[in-house]
Amino acid sequence: MSTVSTPMASSAPLINKDRVIDWLGISPFIIFSLLFLIIPTLYLVVGAFLTPEGDFTLKNIGDLFTPSIMSAYWISIRVSVASALGGALIGFFLAWAVVLGGLPASVRSTLLTFSGVASNFAGVPLAFAFLATLGRTGLVTIFLREWFGFNLYGTGFNLLSFFGLTITYMYFQIPLMVLILTPALDGMKKEWREASQILGATNRQYWTMVALPILWPSLLGTTLLLFANAFGAIATAFALTGSSLNIVPILLYAQIRGDVLHNANLGYAIALGMIVITGVSNVLYLLLRMRAERWQK
Repeated sequence: MSTVSTPMASSAPLINKDRVIDWLGISPFIIFSLLFLIIPTLYLVVGAFLTPEGDFTLKNIGDLFTPSIMSAYWISIRVSVASALGGALIGFFLAWAVVLGGLPASVRSTLLTFSGVASNFAGVPLAFAFLATLGRTGLVTIFLREWFGFNLYGTGFNLLSFFGLTITYMYFQIPLMVLILTPALDGMKKEWREASQILGATNRQYWTMVALPILWPSLLGTTLLLFANAFGAIATAFALTGSSLNIVPILLYAQIRGDVLHNANLGYAIALGMIVITGVSNVLYLLLRMRAERWQK
């Protein structure tokens, strides 16, 4: 007696419904990234190599090396480096105090909550807050003059300057450093300190030979992130100093608006230079973060 074999019907569906739902869930992010990040960036990159008539040119890239534009880049780099280093140094000690310093848990939660708010506090509100505090008629300025006879602006201090802008930027740089570095400090294992103590190492030797070498990729990477964060900031600087401090974002804003020579393509080239600088900083940050994560596994 012979049996007839029939092909087994495939039970696997042609379309994975779970996969479709997953893609639908992430689609708003993809659309948002395309419309407000990827497509505008590509538009700037292409426009940097075009004339206003649409012809290919390298003149816009060459004009980046004119003294006025190079000066704007140099001022922006100095402000970004100064605020990044200051924010990294102060933020590190704040994060160390709440994670490893033995402070109450309530202090840690309060600091992290404040850091989450302050790291996003920028633009016109931040500029107004500093003008109301450290301006020529600010609260602290008047308090120091009336109560202690100390004229802050008599020392040469000026909020509408390189030093003043750096201090203002540090207001959101320090909390950002605290937020990013706290998980790295939490990842420091107690066994490392106990092993160093068993071997006779002092607290100073533990930090210089064990802790800091492990934390160094996180510290350097976060400092690079702070640099990129300050380099692209415009709202705070424009609201605080106007056009008195010629940093790159303000120059770019004026160029695209047509306040100067009305060459939008040169503005695209200026934006391309900013993209390159911040892109390199972010790539280095990601590489250092991956290295730090390998150390702490």
